[in-house]
Amino acid sequence: MIRRTLAAVFLSLSVPAAEAAQCGGDFPGFIAQVSRDAAGVGISRSVVDSALAGAGLDRAVLAFDRRQRASFSNPNFVAFAAKRVHPARIKRGRQMLQRHAALLSRIQQRFGVPPQLIVAIWGLETDYGSGDMGKRPVIRTLATLAWDCRRTELFQRELLAALMIVQRGDLPLSELKGAYAGEIGQTQFLPSSYIEYGIDFDGDGHVDLRHSVPDVLASTANLLKVNGWRAGAAYREGSENFQVLREWNRAEVYRKTIVYFAERLAGR
Repeated sequence: MIRRTLAAVFLSLSVPAAEAAQCGGDFPGFIAQVSRDAAGVGISRSVVDSALAGAGLDRAVLAFDRRQRASFSNPNFVAFAAKRVHPARIKRGRQMLQRHAALLSRIQQRFGVPPQLIVAIWGLETDYGSGDMGKRPVIRTLATLAWDCRRTELFQRELLAALMIVQRGDLPLSELKGAYAGEIGQTQFLPSSYIEYGIDFDGDGHVDLRHSVPDVLASTANLLKVNGWRAGAAYREGSENFQVLREWNRAEVYRKTIVYFAERLAGR
């Protein structure tokens, strides 16, 4: 009940502009305001202090953010997909389909998302959890992006969500590591998606998107289901389900690559 209440408080949060932490200025002052916002949504003082104590700007994150803007601008789908959907990844993906067949069947029954699509996303994001999930401290990354004025409101919300992940006990602060935009786990959820769509599918009382394959794959399917995925319907370009994939990634070339990879995994 406490976990559900905290999530509901977070998801309904709307910090008025006059009260939101002001971006681009004094960083310690910005962190102090974020700390007050966190306390306002029920994050404990001990979590806030341990997470934000000594937080500093990460210039490498800011530099990456500026480079990343153009990363999906290349319209050449063939070149984009060829770098990501190669024989070794297809072979391993088919092995994952076999290894986790029973789990994926249960997930499909509950969420309606076909196994090959879930495995395609898993493979593209982190090579089925064996690739780079990111090693940067998520709190520092998100504090940096929240302080930067380009998308401050978005990343202030993500920073609060990351603190809530620690508050809920899903991941300890020492394991809250991620990529350059604060993405976490084997299918690279932003913290707000972690809170909103994360599923404890292995029944251990925690949503662990770094280590638990059942949690990872079920949460991925849940995100799609909640956003309108139609079980049994087509998902190629032009379909309603292809539009739902936009909630996973807005870049059309990436969505087309997910579909292409899923069809290769299915032998089509």
